[in-house]
Amino acid sequence: INNVTEFIFFSFTQNEELEKICFVVFLFFYLAIVLGNSLITVTIIFSSRLNSPMYFFLSYLSFVDICYSSVTAPKMIIDFLVEKKTISFIGCIAQLFGVHFFGCTEIFILTVMAYDRYIAICKPLHYTTIMTKRVCGQMIAASWVGGLMHSLVQTLSVTQVTFCGPNEIDHYFCDVHPLLKLACTDTYIIGIIVVANSGMIALGCFIILVISYIVILVSLRSRSSEGRQKALSTCASHILVVILFFGPCTFMYIRPSSDFAEDKSVAVFYTVITPMLNPLIYTLRNAEMKNAMRKLWRRKVTSSE
Repeated sequence: INNVTEFIFFSFTQNEELEKICFVVFLFFYLAIVLGNSLITVTIIFSSRLNSPMYFFLSYLSFVDICYSSVTAPKMIIDFLVEKKTISFIGCIAQLFGVHFFGCTEIFILTVMAYDRYIAICKPLHYTTIMTKRVCGQMIAASWVGGLMHSLVQTLSVTQVTFCGPNEIDHYFCDVHPLLKLACTDTYIIGIIVVANSGMIALGCFIILVISYIVILVSLRSRSSEGRQKALSTCASHILVVILFFGPCTFMYIRPSSDFAEDKSVAVFYTVITPMLNPLIYTLRNAEMKNAMRKLWRRKVTSSE
């Protein structure tokens, strides 16, 4: 029987002045995530030119980024201002579910985006017949379902564990490894399930991504320098996002539960920094996206005059 009704988070620092600085910095980061990713989603929805599968997937990636960071960032930002950083047991389990649901969905969407680039570059003549609207919709639906299945396994595994105190989590959100450390039952088997589930998904998808990009790069050798440059510029953004997201994720979940002091810093990277950088990476490197944003802005300005 669980004696624990709430958990207490350990923040990044116990220094009050530093906490106030962190509050301002992370509030700015979170606003940038919401505004930047909303701008991408709205631009793709309302721009008739951005109707290719690549932008269809990108709009969902941006939406998932907002949801993903919203599970952890607002709570963390508020906690910088309060002395006792608590979360209820149910709230903790809900946060754990949300982190893994949106995080895993993002991994699958990034993998689908790599497949889209592979078909576009390696099989350009068959692209429109392979990547139909129906197929793209099915891929997105499969990503959501995959994320849900993964999250259910993680969440149900943790709810099988008994917590009888202490209730202090050395993290800024509820995640599997920090929670398993607080269990007063043997978590060896659950630990293996958790690592196998998260680790295999992260590593499996990462291997698929690496192979698809190796195939793409090999196929580009026979292209003209102009064609090669154009293909590489569309892939470069995606490769950068994949490295930023998968690197920290794989580090966190492919190893057994352990006392790594760096866990909090690594987690900030994939829950806050990467969702904030995604809009910049995809818009600054994409002339089509920038033009669509300008046109949308002009249309808004002229209609409001």
